[in-house]
Amino acid sequence: MTPMSRALLFLSVLLAFILLPLFLENPYYLHLLILVAMNAALAMSFILIFRTGLITIAIAAFWGIGAYSSALLTMRLGIPVWVSFPLSAAISAAVAWAVGMVIVKKGGFNFVILSLVFSFIVVLLFSTFKFFGGHVGIFNIPRPEDINLPFLGPLRFTSKAPYYYLMLLFILLVILSYRAMYSSWLGRAWRAVGLSPSLAESIGIDVFKYRLLAFIVGSCTCGLMGSFFAHYYRALAPATFDPFKSLYVHLYALLGGIDSAFLGPIVGSAILILVPEGLRIAKEVEPVLTGILLVLLAIFLPGGIMGSIRAMFKRVPRPKRK
Repeated sequence: MTPMSRALLFLSVLLAFILLPLFLENPYYLHLLILVAMNAALAMSFILIFRTGLITIAIAAFWGIGAYSSALLTMRLGIPVWVSFPLSAAISAAVAWAVGMVIVKKGGFNFVILSLVFSFIVVLLFSTFKFFGGHVGIFNIPRPEDINLPFLGPLRFTSKAPYYYLMLLFILLVILSYRAMYSSWLGRAWRAVGLSPSLAESIGIDVFKYRLLAFIVGSCTCGLMGSFFAHYYRALAPATFDPFKSLYVHLYALLGGIDSAFLGPIVGSAILILVPEGLRIAKEVEPVLTGILLVLLAIFLPGGIMGSIRAMFKRVPRPKRK
């Protein structure tokens, strides 16, 4: 596809999603789409970090840091919700920098274990100290303030549609910013580090610096999604952000395809959220089915859905030019 046709396709899909709430009468469907987009953004952050050769189990931890930061900023300090969104992302990035200075240097399996330990520590802090609400959590988190739109009047966050548009804006911001980074020298450096750290170092690339930067950017994205989560659900509980959530995020990325940085997470998240909801699978059965899905995925679709589709198209013979 030419760049012009790709741009037109992107704008057409974006317009379809903008008009979608006009045709969905049931707000529950919008709720499911919001969950798909939020989890897809988390999976995109995992892929970004994974491309540097790091496997993090701390996705849910930084998701929770963003959520609790935003809730406390608005409820304890009286900061407007719209200001808490970037502040919470910045707090998550700052924590990622402090933690990453220690664990990113380890790399490999040590990084996996240390990110897992960090995740347990974050949940333990949330559930232990009353400042974070303890095991009970935090309730009655304020909604985003109304927005006065020209010619359309005030936009009030009292229904699903405004949250849907806000999430659409957030995931669009994530996709465009990630796309810009992947297309720049930064993305090429990340790819080189992921392919061979020793070879990247031999040509002058600081492996630790670029891995740390990827960890910070991915964690910042998780913090932004956590801030949205806090003001969307308006209640937080420490168990929501346990390490098992990070494993589900990994599954979204793997099912869609690691090599597809944007469409893969969206496809994987949509399947694993919409299908169980459509089948009304009980929570007791879902972990078993998830484990079976992981095994089948590793055997039959090692490249994920998008990777398999790409491989299928490559096998289709192209017509010869005369």
